[in-house]
Amino acid sequence: MALSIQATRLRKGMLIKVGANLFRILDLHHLTPGNKRAHIQVRMRNIRTGTLADEKFRAEEDIERAHLDEREMQYMYNDGDHYYFMDTSTYDQVQISAEAMGDSRHYLMPEALIRVEFYEEEPVGIELPATVDLAVKETVPGIKGATASAQIKPATLETGLVVQVPSFINAGDRIRVNTETGEYQSRV
Repeated sequence: MALSIQATRLRKGMLIKVGANLFRILDLHHLTPGNKRAHIQVRMRNIRTGTLADEKFRAEEDIERAHLDEREMQYMYNDGDHYYFMDTSTYDQVQISAEAMGDSRHYLMPEALIRVEFYEEEPVGIELPATVDLAVKETVPGIKGATASAQIKPATLETGLVVQVPSFINAGDRIRVNTETGEYQSRV
């Protein structure tokens, strides 16, 4: 079962159906060249094969959005190629490939409760909360007294994600990160 939406309503992270294939939208640009009709340039990944595809949709075109069922599951572990989740009510386990996870894998902590998306009983991805709290594993020390401008520095978090943080953040601090943009939000 699928729902059609207009191409201008497509968003990053959506799962769409093109022909018989399922695609996750990785990036999109709304383009209006001169006196021509507007179109949406989309970069997407095939969920089943992992291949990348670029597609151009007319702005008024209807795109089939895949209907997803969601189940709350607990993230267990990964073995490099796959991420494993357990249904907390039935104790069934499912695996999702690293390619299908995309950048979402940088926000997963063991034993976290996550909503796993299923398309016809096949796990195709996860829905993350808007923000996650992660510990800073390592970062360079800030320069004291250098307050003329807002300084930022890279910080490596416990999941391996690297984000830009203000100079007052130190190793061991817990910070809140926006899962959609990958940006620092605040210290926790």
